[in-house]
Amino acid sequence: MKIEQIYTGCLAQGAYYIESEGEAAIIDPLRETAPYIEKAERNNAKIKYIFETHFHADFVSGHVDLAKKTGATIVYGPGAKTNYDIHEGTDGETFEIGKVKIKILHTPGHTPESTTYLLIDEAGKNHAIFSGDTLFIGDVGRPDLAIKSDVTQEDLAGLLFDSLRNKIMPLENEVIVYPAHGAGSACGKNMSKETYDTLGHQKEVNYALQEMSKDEFVTKVLDGLTKPPQYFAKNAKMNKEGYDSFDDVMKKGAVPLSSETFEEIANSEGALILDTRPAQVFNKGFIPNSIFIGIDGSFASWVGTLITDIKQPILIVSDEGREEEVVMRLSRVGYDNSLGFLEGGIEAWKNAGKEIDSITSISAEELAKRKIDNADLNIMDVRKPTEYQSEHVVGADNQPLDYVNEHMQEIDKDKTYYLHCAGGYRSMIMASILKARGYENLIDVIGGFKAISETSIDKTAYVCPSTL
Repeated sequence: MKIEQIYTGCLAQGAYYIESEGEAAIIDPLRETAPYIEKAERNNAKIKYIFETHFHADFVSGHVDLAKKTGATIVYGPGAKTNYDIHEGTDGETFEIGKVKIKILHTPGHTPESTTYLLIDEAGKNHAIFSGDTLFIGDVGRPDLAIKSDVTQEDLAGLLFDSLRNKIMPLENEVIVYPAHGAGSACGKNMSKETYDTLGHQKEVNYALQEMSKDEFVTKVLDGLTKPPQYFAKNAKMNKEGYDSFDDVMKKGAVPLSSETFEEIANSEGALILDTRPAQVFNKGFIPNSIFIGIDGSFASWVGTLITDIKQPILIVSDEGREEEVVMRLSRVGYDNSLGFLEGGIEAWKNAGKEIDSITSISAEELAKRKIDNADLNIMDVRKPTEYQSEHVVGADNQPLDYVNEHMQEIDKDKTYYLHCAGGYRSMIMASILKARGYENLIDVIGGFKAISETSIDKTAYVCPSTL
């Protein structure tokens, strides 16, 4: 028996490859199917099943393409209805993969169809659970993503309580927990950086598995939840209804375009120009009205949070050799309408005599000097509210990047703003968005609050985020 966790850090997502006696199963695959197919081929194994723990909201799964390419059966738990062929499993149903078995444990709560898959080894012993978004390391799945007119988040939280107590907690302590996500995912609020653990240890340390009433559980699980990113519902819909072939998306999006063609398409298609280079490279010269979201940060989640039209035509500016990576990572969250990339990058654009814009960046030390000369500087902190409440520059205004589209009218175009986040990534995204909307008086602080905290600038007393 072979179990491999295939963890993708930018999405904080875990897919799984299980193999026995030449047969394999994939659990919660990402959009690109080649890694799973190639892995099975290297091991002389045939992919027999693709198990989906639920309709994912934070990424588009590769299950539909993978099934078409391999002939594998897509398996969902009870209650899953799709626009493509699946096997809708029943609670307790088992599937054989070589000499091991996978058993369905229907665990509604995160979503109604949420399912945990129990792996039973060659000796008939319970070995591991693939818990999807039902049970994380240190947390449980948020129950507010599948609410409907007749199902509330309180209803789903109550179902989650029952699922954990009746289906998962009775399992042996040595059973390994393999979740779908880790720290950094918006599918939970308190996830550990660890990507697996024993169930016994989780029973000791996970707040949601402690002794409490159902009402207490519901209160704890719902406390502190923030509004889910707008793309979640759209990704869940794609996972339920199907989507364009990943190969077709890549073929359309990974197309080199001359500066002239790039500009023509931007104008004729109303395309958004997405610049994915490093922040302190982007700021020195970029195409006017382009938006910065760096490929080396939490790229996919910020694309999904900030680009509200999932069908938005997108043109790409990137470092040379990373163009296909950008198209692929856009597709992971359902942004399939990439129309090509700027061949030769920003240098080709400059050499063609095209217009260039820029954003001023200063060091935290320079900010401190300016603050001495002018105590009333407008400092804009674009971190999340909990980060801001934990510790911030005295007098700074909190304008979280997450909500820039809703609250932009609160920002005065006539004022000069000094923008910062935690380390410099989000503030440059914010600056680029504001710049594209006509805000000119913007200064980015390099290194963000981490750098600011090392200066003499007055800051509030630190409050541990767990107490907020």
